[in-house]
Amino acid sequence: MRVLLNGLGRIGKNIFRLALQNKKINIVAINEINNNIENIAYNINFDSTYGNLKDKFKAKKDYIKNKKHKIKITHHKDIDKLNLKNIDMIIDASGVKQDIATLNKLDVKKIILTHPNSNITNIVLGVNDHELLNNHKIISTSSCNATALLPLLKILDSCCDIQYGDITTIHPLLNHQKVLDGNCIGSSTKNIACNFEFGRSSLANIIPSQTTTIKACSYIIPKFQDILTSSSLRVPTQTVGAISVVLFVKYPKTKQELIALLKDYQKNQQYKIIKNNFKPLVSSDFKSSKYTTIIDHRYTQIKNNMIKIILWYDNEYGYASKVLKISALSNI
Repeated sequence: MRVLLNGLGRIGKNIFRLALQNKKINIVAINEINNNIENIAYNINFDSTYGNLKDKFKAKKDYIKNKKHKIKITHHKDIDKLNLKNIDMIIDASGVKQDIATLNKLDVKKIILTHPNSNITNIVLGVNDHELLNNHKIISTSSCNATALLPLLKILDSCCDIQYGDITTIHPLLNHQKVLDGNCIGSSTKNIACNFEFGRSSLANIIPSQTTTIKACSYIIPKFQDILTSSSLRVPTQTVGAISVVLFVKYPKTKQELIALLKDYQKNQQYKIIKNNFKPLVSSDFKSSKYTTIIDHRYTQIKNNMIKIILWYDNEYGYASKVLKISALSNI
């Protein structure tokens, strides 16, 4: 599939790098509002988190090129200004809330949005990937948090019937945060005009935040909106998040039964989603993992009808790997 990648932030960059190894996805164009092509090539070649490319790209007048790939570069702010000639698919990693009516008018077979959207079908592998057969023109790959959390919630709801619970995401810092204390930061996705905490140093603090994780999950399984609460802590690490899951269920299992169920799921799953960990590892040990729901059973606890679980996920690389997998599976 000939793909145009819209946006080259942290997620877009990981999608691009992973696509270089994917035989089904051929990124032939990148639209990025940064108009310095040399800087675009530089940002692709070098990465402080995941390391540097061996086959590096060189910047030309309106494209970048290495030994195997030549990729057109454009700098349009609006998605409806893109040149879509000979393009099969757009992967939109811009982070911008796109107008669905505008997207439907674009002359392209498939559009993948890398953020949750209540007006279209949201896909999380291991939860509702069967909906890819419906051949929607526009689909969302949800969020990194929902991609990590929802497969576990579905499993536990199916076997134990979740009654209520609380979710805490421990999330690495993001580019819109401040390195040193400064002015407050607005958030359109969270309907906040001025977030005081996000104006504080992301390197010196653990910063509490609202999270749309449960809302994103409810776009796929609606019941969770009414029975789960959530919050988030931003921490000064580059990548790999954790989620603390506390659930009260109707039909509890023993710890041994639950671990056996999750081991069986891992053994028989179609995609790299669930991974069961028993080793004494820390967050950086899960960097670059394509498994997006890594359950740390050192901390699995069950008391009466309460289940406590900690899971890990690479919020950049892991999530980007699922965006590409969904893109490759899309029926166009």
